[in-house]
Amino acid sequence: MKQPQPIDSDTGGLMADITSILSDFKVAESTTALGDPSCDGAAPLPVKDIFAIRNRKAWDKTTEARCNFAFRPRITPRAGLWFLSLWQKSLMGRTLTEIKSDPAEITHFADAVSDFLIKYLGPSLSSGHWCICTSPKRRHKERNFASLICRQIHGRLQIPFYEDVAICHSRQRINAVFTLNLLPAEPNVIVFDDFVTTGSTLKGMHELLLKHGKNTLFVAGINNKL
Repeated sequence: MKQPQPIDSDTGGLMADITSILSDFKVAESTTALGDPSCDGAAPLPVKDIFAIRNRKAWDKTTEARCNFAFRPRITPRAGLWFLSLWQKSLMGRTLTEIKSDPAEITHFADAVSDFLIKYLGPSLSSGHWCICTSPKRRHKERNFASLICRQIHGRLQIPFYEDVAICHSRQRINAVFTLNLLPAEPNVIVFDDFVTTGSTLKGMHELLLKHGKNTLFVAGINNKL
């Protein structure tokens, strides 16, 4: 084992000592630069596209919104309106896709929302002045999660349920235009949505029903923002 040599500032002893240490390392002989794709006819190494990774986040379910169903009722302003919600988006829990594809969640939502409305509105629910509806169907028209929940709420609270009050002529959530399809007879309309993100759907329903003198109460299962 080599013993460390004292540093001689005049003769560059330190540099000489480092040179002697490096001489103990062997480097494989190569006539091409490191990383040269032409080496030995090998195919070029693939280049990692960091932008493609960002694009994949739109459909990557590992980054999808989740909810752990911790009961956290809240009144929230969004898109110029206020809405009530029972649960909040969370970092851990079931994804929204898992929730909406599980039939058991329909009853879970319906029971929780019904109990919440009974506590919030009290005896006025049985006055005949209230009804419930959903926002317009866009992507899931045959098995619409919000509509299935509202049918069960209707059964529990015995208030009218209007399934297709409004029609949306596009699948876009932002700046969507709604037209009236069926006007409820009751003066007070509960507009239910399974989850609310931007609030644009609620705003569209508010503007539509306000023209016909209806009072609106917006209720969401999940507030889809932390």
